[in-house]
Amino acid sequence: MTASDSGRQAHTARFPVRVYIEDTDAGGIVYYVNYLKFMERGRTELVRSLGFDKPALPQDDIQLVVHSAQVNYRKPARLDDCLEVSTAIAKVSRASLLFVQQVWRDAELLCEASIKVACVDSESLKPMALPLTLFTALTRFTHNPC
Repeated sequence: MTASDSGRQAHTARFPVRVYIEDTDAGGIVYYVNYLKFMERGRTELVRSLGFDKPALPQDDIQLVVHSAQVNYRKPARLDDCLEVSTAIAKVSRASLLFVQQVWRDAELLCEASIKVACVDSESLKPMALPLTLFTALTRFTHNPC
């Protein structure tokens, strides 16, 4: 963790991933959509590292759902590569989060994305505010707090 200018801490979670055959296409290259699966695991681990067990959130009658994703694929990952997914929170609002994620192979950037996640009521699927405890924890570790 590093300190930001506003006195808040910037938090980046790092999650290791090994590429298995199920992650690849017929040519042994990671199928593009699987980077999104790797990033989902990275977001889950970041939230977990802040003390929240993501699977427990439905108990609060909320779900965190992907609203939009902007993904840039730079270089391919291949079968048996050891990758690292880095995940940081770029922005927190009352009802959504913006994650910045990257997939690395050693010092080589393979893929990067901005993923907007919305908080919705688990029954109606309508937007709702993040629970205050989660909002407060996420805001403390935002790279660019609003």
